[in-house]
Amino acid sequence: MHIFEVIILGLVQGLTEFLPISSSAHLRIVGEFLPSQTDPGATFTAITQIGTEIAVLIYFRKKIGRVISRWFLSLSGKVPRNDPDARMGWLVIIGTIPIALLGVLLQSLIRDNFRSLWITAVVLIVFGILLGLADHYGKRRRELDDLTYPHGVAYGFAQALALVPGVSRSGATTTLGRALGYKRTAAAEYSFLLAVPAVFASGLYELYKSFDEGTGPYNLGETAIATVIAFVVGYLVIAFLMQYLKRGSFLPFVIYRVILGIVIIVLLVLGVVPAESAIISG
Repeated sequence: MHIFEVIILGLVQGLTEFLPISSSAHLRIVGEFLPSQTDPGATFTAITQIGTEIAVLIYFRKKIGRVISRWFLSLSGKVPRNDPDARMGWLVIIGTIPIALLGVLLQSLIRDNFRSLWITAVVLIVFGILLGLADHYGKRRRELDDLTYPHGVAYGFAQALALVPGVSRSGATTTLGRALGYKRTAAAEYSFLLAVPAVFASGLYELYKSFDEGTGPYNLGETAIATVIAFVVGYLVIAFLMQYLKRGSFLPFVIYRVILGIVIIVLLVLGVVPAESAIISG
């Protein structure tokens, strides 16, 4: 694959990972319009997401540092177990369980069946509308410290829906958060924190497999370039989104998702793009 295509895919990953518009869907779609006309694949997506999650670690470094330290201290009783940061550690752990289990059980579907553009298009539209409804009717009163364990588990199952390209990890969790009455910034922040262990585990596992089996989507150098680009762009997107959500709504993203889904359906009907595509390997 030409370096130009790798740069484009890195930019797409960084731009779309944290916006509620689905990075995996965009990588799948953009791949069809690159010269190679191939699906980058779940492996490439998972590895480049390491870059965007490093951006989360750096942007929320103070919060994450407090959560980790207070969680460990709570295990020895030096910090109360109901300490907000210690609780957040447990909330992230229990919220990660659903996607970990379903990711293993549904691995073959994720790599093959779920990557049909028909599914991607429909999911973009449906979950875009759900996000719009939740954002409009959400009561907007709960802060991040109000997060309960049942809500944390529910967030976890919402995150697991992102195994289907088009759902969007941040979109699904934010939709649930807004439906449960959490403020936009609170819903987005927990969504980012919750994604860290799941995405790192998935990306590192796929990276290990690519070394072990020699089946990586691109060579190591190209994948590294895309990952670095995704990190830089992803960090800028986080900074923008957290500021934007203090005053703006998710409506622009809802409109974008619905329009994109409709455009994909039209292109599929006209035969401009195939529903299934070969995945780059080796």
